[in-house]
Amino acid sequence: MLKPTDKVAVWMESSLDDDYGKMGISALRYLDNEILCVVDSVFAGKNISELSIIKKDIPIVESIEQAKSMGANVLLLGVLTSGGIRPKSWDGVIKEALDKGMSIINGLHDQISPSFSKYIVDDNQWIWDTRVPKFIPQIGSARAADLKNKRVLMIGTDMAAGKMTVGLELYSYLIEKKINTGFVATGQVGITVTGKGIPLDAYKLDHACGAVETAVLEQKEKEIVIVEGQGSILHPGSTATLPLMRGTCPTHMILCHIARNDSLRSLENIKIPDLKKFIELNEDLASVLGTYPKAKVIGVALNTTLMSEEKAKEVITNVEKETGIPTTDVVRYGGERIFSSLT
Repeated sequence: MLKPTDKVAVWMESSLDDDYGKMGISALRYLDNEILCVVDSVFAGKNISELSIIKKDIPIVESIEQAKSMGANVLLLGVLTSGGIRPKSWDGVIKEALDKGMSIINGLHDQISPSFSKYIVDDNQWIWDTRVPKFIPQIGSARAADLKNKRVLMIGTDMAAGKMTVGLELYSYLIEKKINTGFVATGQVGITVTGKGIPLDAYKLDHACGAVETAVLEQKEKEIVIVEGQGSILHPGSTATLPLMRGTCPTHMILCHIARNDSLRSLENIKIPDLKKFIELNEDLASVLGTYPKAKVIGVALNTTLMSEEKAKEVITNVEKETGIPTTDVVRYGGERIFSSLT
């Protein structure tokens, strides 16, 4: 849907500084299209570089009207809600953008098309619901295990632990090294940024493994295939890890973890176990006693947001010592320490 010439405004109302703004922040960091502004009345008048580590000169404006007047022709809904349900309060925003001739990118489970299509005023407009499956796959059959390339799966201790971010950072790193690399997006953010992929959590459970397998096989000519992770084997609300493991048949994994957390974000009664043992569990699950390729965790990617420089470096050092595995914050310090083992 998104063309290279499209100019984007990212709608982040009231979520520019919280976890629900994940889609917008990722677009600001990785989307190739020109982003003209962020729409957020809370921080209007500021610049994105004042509020985040994203050092880009992108102004924050108050309204859709201002975004349109700056030349934006696409509105990316950058806020993700619990369960992917669209709040009723968003309807006016969507209608206004369409009335003004803008196209819409929506990452929620609740689709905008076709119910809002009646508000489209121009033949060039479109609505892209990124969480809609595009095909019904064959049932998974571990065909990826026969590939000769490296397949790197992002895993995590929790939801929203940085799996997509680390995967895209690795992808950028390998592309810079001129390595023939593919990226399999499995969530709405990765799909939006790369323009293709599978919305894994929108597939029926029986189809999930096959969907991953199909996407990985499409990249079989790549020397390295990076697969965006979803959820966590630890989280009671996630069923994504096993389909990702079986569909990818990974050869390598990277564990993503929010450094300041010792329990799940929304379920404080569920404690995050010893990372070394958690890594061993994931490696055992991936290989199933040698039935599938042996997949080693090659790095621990920590999210040290909200930590001081001193505390971040201390935690990184401690985790590396405890796990015996290269550890860093790939956004804060770069990923060379982890990524170089793949080249």
